[in-house]
Amino acid sequence: MPLISVNGTIINYRFDGPEQGPIVMLSTSLATNLTMWDSQVHALVDAGYRILRYDSRGHGRSETPAGPYSIDMLADDAVRLMDALDLGRIHFCGLSMGGVVGQMLGIWHSERLLSLTLCSTAAHMPPRELWDERIEGVGTRGMNAFVDGAIDRWFTKAGQERLEAEVSKIRDMILDTPTEGFRASCAALQDMDLRDLIRAIPTRTLVIVGEHDPGTPVSASQFIHEQIADSRLKIISDAAHLANVEQAGVFNETLLEFIETDGV
Repeated sequence: MPLISVNGTIINYRFDGPEQGPIVMLSTSLATNLTMWDSQVHALVDAGYRILRYDSRGHGRSETPAGPYSIDMLADDAVRLMDALDLGRIHFCGLSMGGVVGQMLGIWHSERLLSLTLCSTAAHMPPRELWDERIEGVGTRGMNAFVDGAIDRWFTKAGQERLEAEVSKIRDMILDTPTEGFRASCAALQDMDLRDLIRAIPTRTLVIVGEHDPGTPVSASQFIHEQIADSRLKIISDAAHLANVEQAGVFNETLLEFIETDGV
């Protein structure tokens, strides 16, 4: 997978699908890498889309510059990556931290978007003390301090039993995340509050959430949906935070139906 210098750091990215297909850009959650979207690639490529995935700074094969990071910085990374790759308007889909990046793009860079999909995310993520605990815990004990709780928040118990291989893959992603990148990204989420700003998003938006997501619950997605005038909300049954993995078929069908109605 190629590396590119953008916004003062090195970003790892990957394209899949036909060169002339409309671009769907996928942005990852905290403590994962671009392979968290593997369950979406075939469905989108088979429908004629060109997929752009990338590792956020401090994650995967991207560089881990010193923190703390900010949401502005992470959003700038996405825009500068689009510029460096000479992309026109795109469909953007982000999950969790990637969904926060998506909100920022909708607020400040809507002219770059054909559509916006915000998954398992929130406009504000209190309490601040929770993030302090995660930053401190990972600083002391590494990613082992985060991984077990994350798996239980990100998948239902039934999903963990049914998707043993997929859950193991996500567990390995979490454990492989650089601790400095994780802690610096936690600081960005800790300071984030977009509740008043997302009302300005003009882009046609899909909001997706798993019905059993404890970290970014249905109420958080309902709030986003209520603030964005041109939006729709999809609650996916029998899924927690990583609904794109736990209920990949429903997720893919929902996403494709939404972006295809753009007529692009």
